[in-house]
Amino acid sequence: MSHLIYLDHNATTPMAPEVLEAMLPYLKGEYGNPSSIYRLAQEAREAVESAREEVAGLLGAHSAEIYFTSGGSEANNWAIKGMAFAAQGRGNHIITSQIEHPSGLNVCRYLEELGFQVTWGAVDKFGVVDVEQIADSISERTILITIMSANNEVGTIEPVEDIAKLAQERGIPFHTDAVQVVGKLPLNVDKLGVDLLSLSGHKFYGPKGIGVLYIKRGTKLPPFHHGGHHERGMRAGTENVPGIVGLGRAAQLAQEEIKKEGKVKELREKLWQGLSSHIDDIILNGHPKRRLAGTLNVCVKWVEGESMLLNLDMEGIAASSGSACTSGSLEPSHVLMAMGIPPEMAHGSLRFSLGRETSEEEIAKVIEVLPPIVEKLRAISPFGKGKPL
Repeated sequence: MSHLIYLDHNATTPMAPEVLEAMLPYLKGEYGNPSSIYRLAQEAREAVESAREEVAGLLGAHSAEIYFTSGGSEANNWAIKGMAFAAQGRGNHIITSQIEHPSGLNVCRYLEELGFQVTWGAVDKFGVVDVEQIADSISERTILITIMSANNEVGTIEPVEDIAKLAQERGIPFHTDAVQVVGKLPLNVDKLGVDLLSLSGHKFYGPKGIGVLYIKRGTKLPPFHHGGHHERGMRAGTENVPGIVGLGRAAQLAQEEIKKEGKVKELREKLWQGLSSHIDDIILNGHPKRRLAGTLNVCVKWVEGESMLLNLDMEGIAASSGSACTSGSLEPSHVLMAMGIPPEMAHGSLRFSLGRETSEEEIAKVIEVLPPIVEKLRAISPFGKGKPL
C-alpha cells in the first residue's frame, strides 16, 4: 500500500511507539490483577498509580482526583448523569450548548426524556458559546453547566474559564469535555476552575478504550459502576492495566510534545492558503484565530462532502466530514447547523485534522489533489457551480 496521508487526528491518533513499548509488559508477563495482594498484583497496582500521577501532572490535578474510565464518552456520561441524579432533590435544570459531542448531546437528550430541563445554549457564526445567554439561563433549579473546551468538528476553543467563573459565582458545578484539548493546549484544572473534566487516551497518541474523569475534591458524584471497590469505590470493574499504563505514558509525552503544536498550526495555515487559492467558493468554518492548531474545517459549495472524501481516499488521503461518532448519519452536521450554515452547504463540509507527524510534503499533496477532485465533481453535479440549489 502506498503512503497514507492521515489527516483525521481529531477522530483518533496513531499510538506513539513509546506508549506501545510501555504497555507491552502488561500485555504479556505483568498480568497481575491490581486488586490482589501478592507481588505480581502489586506491581500492576504500582503501574496504575504511577499512570494516575502522570495524568494528574498533565492536568495540574491531585492524583486522588483522577478516575480511569473506558474513554471520553463514558467520562461524559458519568459526569452529566451522575451530577443530574445526585442533585434531583434541589433542581432539574442543566445548561449545555448546541454543539457538544454526541456523548454529551445525547446524554442531555436522554435526561430530558426523564423530565430534566435542558437549556441548549446558542453559538455565534464561529461556533463560540454565548456566555451571556448561559448567565441569563441560570435559575435556582440549575444543577449543572456542561460545555466542551474545544469543538471536535470545527476546532473552535470555547471560553471555558469565563463560564467556570460564572458557575463558581452561582455555586453551580461545571463540567467540560476536554477530549480535543488535552495534548494540544496547556491545561490546568485549577486555572480553568472546573469541577469535572473528561479526556480520552486515543486523542493524544495513547490507546483506545481508556479515558479519565477528573473529579475535583469535594464534588459529590455517585459511582458510575456498582460492584467492587475499584477506583476507590467509584467505578467497579478490574482496571484495564495496559490501557492505563499507556495513557500514563501518553500523558507524560504530551507534556513534552505540546511545543510542536506551533508547527502543526503553520501546516494548517499552509493547507488553508493552498486550498483557498485553488478552489473557488470554499468557506472556512470555526473561529479564525481561537481554534485548535491542527483543525481545518471547510465547506466547499456545490459538492457533497462524502464524494470528496471517497475521492481523497482513492488518492491515499484520509480526512472526514465532521465527527467520527456521526459519520454514519446522513444528516448535516449539528455543529455547522447551529453556526447558521445552510444544510445544503453543510453537506459539503470537510474536516482536516493534522497531527505531530504531518509533513509539508503531505500538505502539498492535498493541495495538489483536492482542487481537481472538486472541479470534476462540480462538473457532474446537478447542483454544480452556478446552478441553482
